[in-house]
Amino acid sequence: MSRPFILGLTGSIGMGKSATAAMFRARGVPVHDADACVHALYGPGGAAASAIGEAFPGTLGADGAVDRAALRDAVLGDAQRLRHLESLVHPLVGAARDVFLATHAAAPLVVLDVPLLFETGGEAGCDAVAVVTAPAEVQRTRVLARPGMTEAAFAQILAKQLPDAEKRRRADYLIETDRGFPHAEAQVDAVIAAVAARRAG
Repeated sequence: MSRPFILGLTGSIGMGKSATAAMFRARGVPVHDADACVHALYGPGGAAASAIGEAFPGTLGADGAVDRAALRDAVLGDAQRLRHLESLVHPLVGAARDVFLATHAAAPLVVLDVPLLFETGGEAGCDAVAVVTAPAEVQRTRVLARPGMTEAAFAQILAKQLPDAEKRRRADYLIETDRGFPHAEAQVDAVIAAVAARRAG
């Protein structure tokens, strides 16, 4: 394989995906963070900010950044407006991903860290998918401990995400985060070794 092996990394809220992505980075694996990309696009001077401000008046703050709460309110419950927002943002995220892949074309392995990978069909662009997972009660405890998180907000987020059991079923690799960092790190190492073996074979 002359190009990098593309590993999709996903997992529901509170499963430990960000910590797992950091483990890949610590091992020298390039990681593209889709959430961080969107934050940059929404920030002051971001490529998506002005277009969103024009399409959804009242959603830009004084600093020129997208007010995410105002934007959420603007599209909430309106499928047509949500589709319009996605039509503005998704091509920019895709372009940033393509630049990332071109930049790391010589790497043996790259990771695409995408929260809604299965929900958006993003697995089609990956060679394999690793799902970060933990028992439901661990997930719940982690999420409800976050500042400002409520039961209702947690339920709303879960409703938009594919159930963990289905993600696990579709996964090529599982990384369990409820048994401590050394266990998760060992699983990350095992995934990297498995990918290396696949490339060699």
